[in-house]
Amino acid sequence: MAESKRDYYEVLGVSRDADDATLKKAYRALAKKYHPDMNPGDTEAEKKFKEASEAYAVLSDPDKRRQYDQFGHAAFEGGAGGAGGFGGFDFSGADFSDIFGDIFGDLFGGGRRGGRASNGPMKGANIRKGVRITFEEAVFGCEKEIDVVLKDPCQTCSGTGAKPGTSPETCSKCGGKGQVVYTSQSFFGTVQNVQTCPDCHGSGKIIKEKCSDCGGTGFVSSRKKIKVSIPAGIDNGQSVRIREKGEPGTNGGPRGDLLVEVTVSRHPIFQRQDVHIFSTAPISFAQAALGGDVRIKTVDGDVLYTVKAGTKTDTKVRLKGKGVPSLRNPQTRGDHYVTLVIQTPEKLSPEAKEALRKFDELTGNTLNQETGSPENKGKTKKKGFMDKLKETFEE
Repeated sequence: MAESKRDYYEVLGVSRDADDATLKKAYRALAKKYHPDMNPGDTEAEKKFKEASEAYAVLSDPDKRRQYDQFGHAAFEGGAGGAGGFGGFDFSGADFSDIFGDIFGDLFGGGRRGGRASNGPMKGANIRKGVRITFEEAVFGCEKEIDVVLKDPCQTCSGTGAKPGTSPETCSKCGGKGQVVYTSQSFFGTVQNVQTCPDCHGSGKIIKEKCSDCGGTGFVSSRKKIKVSIPAGIDNGQSVRIREKGEPGTNGGPRGDLLVEVTVSRHPIFQRQDVHIFSTAPISFAQAALGGDVRIKTVDGDVLYTVKAGTKTDTKVRLKGKGVPSLRNPQTRGDHYVTLVIQTPEKLSPEAKEALRKFDELTGNTLNQETGSPENKGKTKKKGFMDKLKETFEE
């Protein structure tokens, strides 16, 4: 009965305004999941596969979809079978070719018809190596030398893989194409499936007598030293790509690339965020109170910075252009932000203590302590220099 059939949009799990690409993606996923060849003997999976195929056949055809949106399943009652069945349903107009090319490729390990020949030129695989550099080397750039094992054409066989005096022969199974075509039956008829030739593994050639030096691969491995230019401004985890220093290609294809991943060591003073550098710099109480020049460490060396009189601890200052160069524009640099921290003297000589007391008196403060006598009761203690100094460091 038509009324027992599920809504086609519900079957595919898409909204009613889904576009063609969404419909195809949804159906491809269901077809791969419930295809009978993937679920042998599972009648429920077969039923769901037929149901999804019928839904896609209707919704992928503009005319059928328009009729279905207007009349529902009643629009096809004359041709549709029972729930989920085909029963003579008209599948003309629905394009299943690329979808079933994918499905049978997954089932049998082959590729889709019309794809690039497997014995065509193919780029070699990339090689990944790591290198550790210092914080300063990341800021200004550097040159490093790394060891890499690379494959080169075998000189004994000139890269053919065949024993000297012999040569590779054309594969009889694929006729030198590197691919073979298999056919299989589906609910929609015969499907052709292109697979990599199992005898020559896609090369189109068979080596009967292999070269003793390379074992028939055509390549020999050797350890080499390669210089890597690390650009100024590179950050931790980023990579430098060196073209065509990876694995060799096949059938005349180019070599892969060498990807050098950079690890930047931690710095005892500096921290980095994007192109900016952050650090702290100690200053004395006298420098904070009176102002003056202080020496601050940067990646460019020590610089003098003039501190304003009355500077408080944790004051942040900006050294423009003392940060990290931009990778995109090395002429542009970030800034260096410095937090000024007032240092509290831990040990004072008797002379230094006396000088501080004298300073406190000269600035109008006293270090008199409450005696607890009746005449002092209720009086507020006047803050001395040491008390104010303590407050400064507690802010």
